[in-house]
Amino acid sequence: MAKPVIAIVGRPNVGKSTIFNRIVGERISIVEDVAGVTRDRIYSSSEWLTQQFNVIDTGGIDIGDEPFLEQIRQQAEIAIEEADVIIFIVNGREGVTDADETVAKILYRSKKPVVLAVNKVDNPEMRSEIYDFYSLGFGEPYPISGSHGLGIGDLLDKAIASFPEKEEIEYEEGTIKFSLIGRPNVGKSSMINAMLGEERVIVSDIAGTTRDAIDTPHTFDDQEYVMIDTAGMRKKGKVYENTEKYSILRALRAIERSDVVLVVINAEEGIREQDKKIAGYAHEAGRGVIIVVNKWDTLEKNDKTLDKFTTDIREQFVFLDYAPILFVSAKTRQRLVKLFPIINEVYNNHSMRVQSSVLNEVITDAVAVNPAPQDKGQRLRIYYATQVAIQPPTFVVFVNNPELMHFSYQRFLENRIRDVFTFEGTPIRLISRQRK
Repeated sequence: MAKPVIAIVGRPNVGKSTIFNRIVGERISIVEDVAGVTRDRIYSSSEWLTQQFNVIDTGGIDIGDEPFLEQIRQQAEIAIEEADVIIFIVNGREGVTDADETVAKILYRSKKPVVLAVNKVDNPEMRSEIYDFYSLGFGEPYPISGSHGLGIGDLLDKAIASFPEKEEIEYEEGTIKFSLIGRPNVGKSSMINAMLGEERVIVSDIAGTTRDAIDTPHTFDDQEYVMIDTAGMRKKGKVYENTEKYSILRALRAIERSDVVLVVINAEEGIREQDKKIAGYAHEAGRGVIIVVNKWDTLEKNDKTLDKFTTDIREQFVFLDYAPILFVSAKTRQRLVKLFPIINEVYNNHSMRVQSSVLNEVITDAVAVNPAPQDKGQRLRIYYATQVAIQPPTFVVFVNNPELMHFSYQRFLENRIRDVFTFEGTPIRLISRQRK
């Protein structure tokens, strides 16, 4: 189920990114610790009072050379398009400004729930000065201090209470949900049409022409599927076409609803930073992943072209070393027939359970081949392991001291598990816990 989304909106220098960091906490991305993924992000996940949600920091949306107020307006419009609840940040030290009023007018027309937060209220004496912000028309202003963390809890209480009720579409058990993600104009919609054998999705050479997110049920060889198209752009305008980060926001909701994600790359353009960033979210979400290189028919090829492209993908997508790669053409339907069997295999691997007895044999053999490391005279001792979850397969290893489980040794154990069991296409999680 897709998590609700909070967008943080406001003019520059009101502390949007500080509030964003406060809300998401010190959450360290799995992907960001791995080479090959750029670190700047405008989007992250968080939780408050058991309610999980996603957060957008519009301060990270770069509109380019647009004038000051136009940038603010366009960033706010993107947030409105994506958010379920909007946190409107203003600066308590500066009072109401013309730019604040510009943002307020845009948000007021949106009909979305808006929570007004007055930032930089660092001491109780300043609270008496926030009442001018009632004039913005969003009810009670919440005094907060991003730098000191004051008032964030009350703000989040109000924000999550404003989430709308959503009904998630239910599909029959065993239905495989998969999405196609990628930059604009990599051919996602064309691939869906080619796989369905009919024109279901608007296709154009202009990047970003898909108008609505589409769930398309499909049956192939008696297996039920739901294809989720990620583009879903409901507004036309250069703000969306010029802002590649917008495509990430669209992809994220589809990723959360998918079992398997097809990361689509444009063979003509090669691998871009945006491709790695979008793929990184799929990995981080723990979804099954297939890398699909589309428009393969457009390249002039020799006997080394495929091997070179494959090597480039493995070097650029280090964190997706488990993902199968398929070279296709939506236009000529080259190799598209292979996609559904690969999706089935990845889904089955993503849902696989391993018997504890067999798992522990693998772990014991691995430790015998490569003994656990020592740190400050203390050696890591592994007692036993068990699988605790699927989608993705998640294993808990009980040890004497989790701090002795070095990343490199954890990676070694993961590789040994992969050597024995077929986990192609799915990440696996290995968690160290102290035996009690």
